[in-house]
Amino acid sequence: MIDQKTAPYAALLLRLTTGALFLTHGLTKFFVFTPAGTAGFFESLGLPGWLGILTMIAEIAGGLALILGIATRLVSAALIFPLLGAVIFAHWGNGFGFANTGGGWEYPAMWALVQAALALLGDGAYALYPLKRK
Repeated sequence: MIDQKTAPYAALLLRLTTGALFLTHGLTKFFVFTPAGTAGFFESLGLPGWLGILTMIAEIAGGLALILGIATRLVSAALIFPLLGAVIFAHWGNGFGFANTGGGWEYPAMWALVQAALALLGDGAYALYPLKRK
């Protein structure tokens, strides 16, 4: 049974934490690796470069949306896809442990499941623009 008094704050905590992480990863791609470098990395994985740019934008916009509590269920569900892409294309070959050289698939897989849980939980407390379930 979900504790109806604390569940909104649990969702808020997940929203803020994952939102901050997405925002950090997206801004790192933008400012440190640069859009061209991000596109080049995606191309080195055999993916189209534009997918790197799209991922960077999704991380920045999605991170901000999660922090603010804008359409959390939709945003969290959408962000599962780049995380699964990271598991399959960037980390699978490095084994399970994220401490492995190049980072294994453990961390992005766990993060994808956290986003799935947040999509199921919803906005939580202090959401700016929650989507109501009908």
